[in-house]
Amino acid sequence: MSRVKRLAIDGGAPVRNTLLPYGRQSIDEEDIAAVIAVLHSDWITTGPKIEEFENAVATRVGARYAVAYSSGTAALHGAAFAADLKPGDEAITTPLTFAATANCVLYQGATPVFADVCPDTLTIDPQEVVKRITPRTKAILPVDYAGHPADLDAIREIADRHQLIVIEDAAHALGATYRERNVGILNEMTMFSFHPVKHITTGEGGMITTNDEMLAQRLRLFRSHGINSDARKRQEQGGWFYEMIALGYNYRLTDIACALGLSQMQKLDANLRRRREIAAQYTQAFSTMPGIIPPTVRADCEPAWHLYPVQVQSEKLKVKRAEIFRALRAENIGVNVHYIPVHLHPYYRERFGYCAGQYPIAEAAYGSLISLPMFHAMTDKDVEDVIAAVQKVVETFCG
Repeated sequence: MSRVKRLAIDGGAPVRNTLLPYGRQSIDEEDIAAVIAVLHSDWITTGPKIEEFENAVATRVGARYAVAYSSGTAALHGAAFAADLKPGDEAITTPLTFAATANCVLYQGATPVFADVCPDTLTIDPQEVVKRITPRTKAILPVDYAGHPADLDAIREIADRHQLIVIEDAAHALGATYRERNVGILNEMTMFSFHPVKHITTGEGGMITTNDEMLAQRLRLFRSHGINSDARKRQEQGGWFYEMIALGYNYRLTDIACALGLSQMQKLDANLRRRREIAAQYTQAFSTMPGIIPPTVRADCEPAWHLYPVQVQSEKLKVKRAEIFRALRAENIGVNVHYIPVHLHPYYRERFGYCAGQYPIAEAAYGSLISLPMFHAMTDKDVEDVIAAVQKVVETFCG
């Protein structure tokens, strides 16, 4: 082992002079030109770019329909509405996710129920799902954590057996495959996110893909106030009449955002290749590094690598995750943590009485997880810096 250098947190020179974020968007001149063209057009919202972007995403994943929303959270809310979740219903999801996955159930007056995760992929454990099904259960919301698909066939079998609907939160997983099938076509509804740290971006934005025409109609209704026609069609037809037939929201994605999304979609495959290259370099470096556990990839999956979350073995490094986190940040490596388990947030504790210890695998993972920088614009030098910084910190705390 090489001679240990003094950590930046202790006054040593950092590995990098500037902060490398854990994720960020990549925007080029083609993207800018696409947005400018829409700004010069007749429609900057409720126009033709929305359908074009929806068609591009649907074609890419192989779905019959795609419905754009103003954010991934809005899209999840739309899916919960389309699934007819209502007060008295329950929906089962993972605690190891961003709060929006569970919140969309609450938005409809239903109750989120948590099931612990698998220790390898940190995706929802199908056996734990079965334990939590009751006569009130109406839906399952698996999350493709970090871009690795959940055990979707097992979840599908459970849903079919109990006549449940599956809303797949694939915010991390655009371009991932499960048993050689694209994520986005394996359940009634699948949500993708286009936040700036994702594989493509629209600034904010989300999409639901589905093969069910009725669900697609309900999704479109919900995103536009529950009104049964849109402004562009009324203008084309020279009419004015419309009716609100459900209580919807203004969750529309603009043509400006969709133009950016369309341009970004042309780069999706290249972005995925680069993320997989970075993940491979990380895994090679960390597989034999003491105190660091790289993420598991099941043989039947090809992740999309939205995140690269490692687990820190505090017992081997003799310090807790927080010290490793602070040391890496001092080296200008912009690490993050994904996620604080939803049931441990104050709102869920106070409203539902959750407490620590109820979901031990998710909670133990949270206590050890660190997300390393992962975005497709990272250079080889960026990747080398991350590996060097992790090695520097590990050697210090192992010594």
